[in-house]
Amino acid sequence: MIERIIEYSIRNKFLVILMTLFVILGGIYAMARTPLDAIPDLSDVQVIIFTEFPGQAPQVVEDQVTYPLTTAMLAVPFAKVVRGYSFFGLSFVYIIFEDGTDMYWARSRVLEYLNYVSSRLPDGVTPTLGPDATGVGWVYEYILESDQHDLAQLRSIQDWFLRYELTSVPGVAEVASVGGYVKQYQVIVDPNKLVAFNVSLQKVRMAIKRSNNDVGGKLVEMGETEFMVRGLGYITGIEDLENVPLGVNQRGTPILLRNVATIKIGPELRRGIADYNGTGEVVGGIIVMRYGENALEVIQNVKKRLEELKRGLPEGVKIQPVYDRSALILRAVDSLKGTLIEESIIVAVVCIIFLLHLRSALVAIFTLPVAVLISFIIMERQGINANIMSLGGIAIAVGAMVDAAIVML
Repeated sequence: MIERIIEYSIRNKFLVILMTLFVILGGIYAMARTPLDAIPDLSDVQVIIFTEFPGQAPQVVEDQVTYPLTTAMLAVPFAKVVRGYSFFGLSFVYIIFEDGTDMYWARSRVLEYLNYVSSRLPDGVTPTLGPDATGVGWVYEYILESDQHDLAQLRSIQDWFLRYELTSVPGVAEVASVGGYVKQYQVIVDPNKLVAFNVSLQKVRMAIKRSNNDVGGKLVEMGETEFMVRGLGYITGIEDLENVPLGVNQRGTPILLRNVATIKIGPELRRGIADYNGTGEVVGGIIVMRYGENALEVIQNVKKRLEELKRGLPEGVKIQPVYDRSALILRAVDSLKGTLIEESIIVAVVCIIFLLHLRSALVAIFTLPVAVLISFIIMERQGINANIMSLGGIAIAVGAMVDAAIVML
């Protein structure tokens, strides 16, 4: 068989050269398209369901949310493990699929089963899918620094400006905010005053909810012009909350929210903090890469976008990167690239000395870059990214790849 292949190749030199050129061009194209990362992604194909059930104890969350979701997800095709975790007001369900399952096919099937189980959950509870990322998707992190803004203001800048802008960067699955204080209106009700004015806590809640609405009306036509009627009722400050009516007393005097409660702006309940190098608490953001994306390209796009966003930040606010995987990726690729070049040179020298014939040695040496390019074609077609493990495997195999050429010569 080998003899026939060699004989056919000798008789059809032009076809062999043409096919080799196609392989080289295809390898260069595949090398340019192969995603770069430092860490091989060995995580399972999994889909996370996140559900909020505010104010409920873990046992209630387990019985009313986590248990119905986990039992329903057991029937998802190709799901091998379903794990549920219940916390105070939070539920997490992890569905781990068999190897080789397409990530987005798995997410679509989980969504189908979520539609089926939603009717069995408490009113107002809406499960959501986690980001389409993996365990190694955390590729970049930054913090916000300022001498003129407090942690609540920095967190608002992160949540309402940077997070949305960075989410639009191609390849970014999620921008998670960490640290600081999430600003909220806090209504601290005095129970004694509730009893004195004969107002229930439920009535207070419903009054606040009804007072924070924009109501739409119909149209009024005047002079062949239509005017839209709207009732503007969104709360814009503490004063609006203080004047929310709860009812009237026996004398007909309105009972306002400020009569039974103290209203202020304060932080939401926190479950953790972010500290930077022991210098104190900070506000930051974590960039999570989408599944199957080129980590190096995503990081470069994020840094480019951050440079553009700096012009829109308030005076005194600075963005400081604290974790950047691109440096590790570039060092890993450069190190292995240098190793491959060194190995190729050493193998070439050994072949020349061993064969004592330069033209024959060049044939053996030529197989090295062509074999590496063929490896990249296969890697690109199988969706394997170029990382420490895959490039290291190529480096180890360089010495073995030349053996067959030497034997044939």
